[in-house]
Amino acid sequence: MAAGWVVVEQPGPWGAKAPTQSHLNPDFGGSFDDKCKKVDVRFGLIRSPGRHADAVERSHQVFVASTGPGRSWLLGGGIADPSELDDLDLAAVARGDRAAVMASLPTLQPVDEPVVLVCTNGKRDGCCAILGRPLVSALAERAPGRVWEANHLGGHRFAPTATYLPAGTMHGHLTVETAVEALAAADRGETVLTGLRGRSTWTKRGQAAEVAVRELTGELSLDALRVVAEGPETVTVQHVDGRSWIVPVTSAPADPPRPDSCGKEPFAMSILQAGIPVSGGVR
Repeated sequence: MAAGWVVVEQPGPWGAKAPTQSHLNPDFGGSFDDKCKKVDVRFGLIRSPGRHADAVERSHQVFVASTGPGRSWLLGGGIADPSELDDLDLAAVARGDRAAVMASLPTLQPVDEPVVLVCTNGKRDGCCAILGRPLVSALAERAPGRVWEANHLGGHRFAPTATYLPAGTMHGHLTVETAVEALAAADRGETVLTGLRGRSTWTKRGQAAEVAVRELTGELSLDALRVVAEGPETVTVQHVDGRSWIVPVTSAPADPPRPDSCGKEPFAMSILQAGIPVSGGVR
């Protein structure tokens, strides 16, 4: 779950836990990551596609996003040192207060076009490097300046994976064509159903429920749906027009067993299963 995202450019190699295993100062990386987690904000590292020099004589690109429907926005800017992020008002990021975020770090300015983060961290998962790097290279040719390598996005078994900011929509098993389609949809304020894994705004159960409603209704507008309630076995999703659906969401062992990461042995992992949404009427 991530109500907001903060990603900073850090060239050079990344370890499995990049915030503390890279050329980023590990003390800063660890403490800032902890601060972000406390307010449900996702912190990550990004790199430009291509070769990764250990040292680059330029500023570090930063993107800050709020993912909530109706209040999603993206800010970007350059900083001389990642430690400047300590000035960032993370609580404001989490609640979607763009003005307060910009006041806390004035180098940040609105970014009008969505950006794509593609996981390529082979130290975290081999498939992310093997499948992610060709995707990011090809996608960067189609959308120069809008595509970044990312250290970790979750869901390794769905590689290649990508997250589209500011909405925080997550996609897996991408091809160049489906990645381009998802970016074009994001430009329109929409998403695509192919490979859609959910919106980081919600919990994992909420993500599964929202995707189930989109698949049932064909609704593609990013801001049309909200997760408004979660019970022990159901999730309620509401449309901006007042319609609502109650979605059964349960956890069960995977059948057949599957690996949770590239190169690992399959096992009966616990996976979420969303049932058929039931109309809850109109409010």
